[in-house]
Amino acid sequence: MLSAAARDPSALGELYDRYGKLVYGLALAILGSRQEAEDLTQEVFLTVYEQTGYDPARGSVGAFLTTMTRSRAIDRLRRRGRSVRLLRTWHEATPPARGPFTPLERVSMQQCADRVRAALSALPDAEREVLELAYYKGLSQAEIAADLDTPLGTVKSRSRRALIALKQTLGDLMG
Repeated sequence: MLSAAARDPSALGELYDRYGKLVYGLALAILGSRQEAEDLTQEVFLTVYEQTGYDPARGSVGAFLTTMTRSRAIDRLRRRGRSVRLLRTWHEATPPARGPFTPLERVSMQQCADRVRAALSALPDAEREVLELAYYKGLSQAEIAADLDTPLGTVKSRSRRALIALKQTLGDLMG
């Protein structure tokens, strides 16, 4: 049935009719969000349509879809947790807001922001991309390697070189 769904959209419809509630229900139970469960259900069936890694000797179609749904839902939870931790760390590191800044403080903050932007833009594209994926999207180095289709060691090296370059360029701001 899965191999037919990969070739025939009507077979995919039958597959969805038969297993859609199972996939959605499991996604909802794990993620706790209707919207995320709907997105994940769509992702699972889209993956089935594009390609399957299904081996009938290893279990039923339902078991295959359940395993795929569970894995992807847990991945989403991990990403969500990383994002929350990153925001919490950023929030804790940010000094509490106080009244309006003086003109001198505003100019100083703008100069610092300009220097940071310039230092980031001076990095080689590959190094900057690794930092952006890690710090702006909250991806782990393994996820970055998979996303960029690059060896993990290369991602680690790029990240380290970029951070060393930023420290050399911006070290006086950290004191």
